[in-house]
Amino acid sequence: MGWLQLQLRCAREQTETLEDLLLAAGAVSVTLRDAEDEPLFEPGVGETPLWREVLVIGLFPGDAEQGALERQLLMLADTPLLPLHWERLPEQDWVRTWLDDFKPMRFGTQLWVCPSWWHNNEWPSNECQSDERQHQSATPEAQAGAWQPSPADAAAWAARNRDLLDAMAAPAAVVLKLDPGLAFGTGTHPTTALCLRWLDAHPPRAQAVIDYGCGSGILGIAALLLGAKQAFGVDTDPQALHASAENCAKNALDPARFPVYLPQDFAALHNTLNNTLNNASASADGVLANILAGTLIELAPALCAQVKTGGWLLLSGILREQAAAVIERFRPWCKDFEIAVEGDWVSISAKRL
Repeated sequence: MGWLQLQLRCAREQTETLEDLLLAAGAVSVTLRDAEDEPLFEPGVGETPLWREVLVIGLFPGDAEQGALERQLLMLADTPLLPLHWERLPEQDWVRTWLDDFKPMRFGTQLWVCPSWWHNNEWPSNECQSDERQHQSATPEAQAGAWQPSPADAAAWAARNRDLLDAMAAPAAVVLKLDPGLAFGTGTHPTTALCLRWLDAHPPRAQAVIDYGCGSGILGIAALLLGAKQAFGVDTDPQALHASAENCAKNALDPARFPVYLPQDFAALHNTLNNTLNNASASADGVLANILAGTLIELAPALCAQVKTGGWLLLSGILREQAAAVIERFRPWCKDFEIAVEGDWVSISAKRL
């Protein structure tokens, strides 16, 4: 049957009205996109920023009649609508389309990120694909109700990525299981990739680390898989803490090695954590903070206070033009600043004075 897509361009002040209008007319989804390639950086807490010019895209069932929809929209609208751009979209298997593009990702020499449904580098053969019970028992994640592709789709995905999967199965490889498409970071954004490559090159063996702004928990989990003895996750969003805990379980890590906290709770527990780690003045050997430059600058004293003398900080979420300001803010507590660059983004590592 396919889909009927409508695209309109409007000013951001009109987006909420247009979104309600399309949903009232029967749209099954409404998407907002940038109309002018305008970047958005560092929204304030609780803000949902929009571009000055927005593309509003409504998706309707393929059997919807375009002329009738236009008449309905004109009746519902208080003001004349901007030009309506309609397009017929063919029916697609979106899961297979996504799997066609997704690959295991390597960061540095040994660290890999792979979906949680990939299990022991093997999948049932195609001849088993009709057995739903075998499909559901293929992995522990499946038993827990997590999504996974059918055996046939997984086998086709494995065949397309055999070279990468063979490299991922090497004895020295460290594999982090994380499902793409989750919020909060899966390694695809340069800010996260920069941090993962740094961790691969500087494995925190037997160290205690703090993942501040943990999101999905990817950095704290990577640190643990690379040899850290303890990690603490901190985030302002309770959903991020839930995601971090779930991803810790997917990687078969003891949750006691990666407890997660809201910032105020972590601050309240600071003295207890110090005692646990037998350090009188700081909680950790290192801090990972993939946030944004403005937040890093604001939190600089607090982040540095968590790191023992001679420890390290890894800061990310920083645009090239913001690097100098971040370094200057951390200079009273840190030395030996090093910058890594990917595209418009940088990460900054430093040693605690």
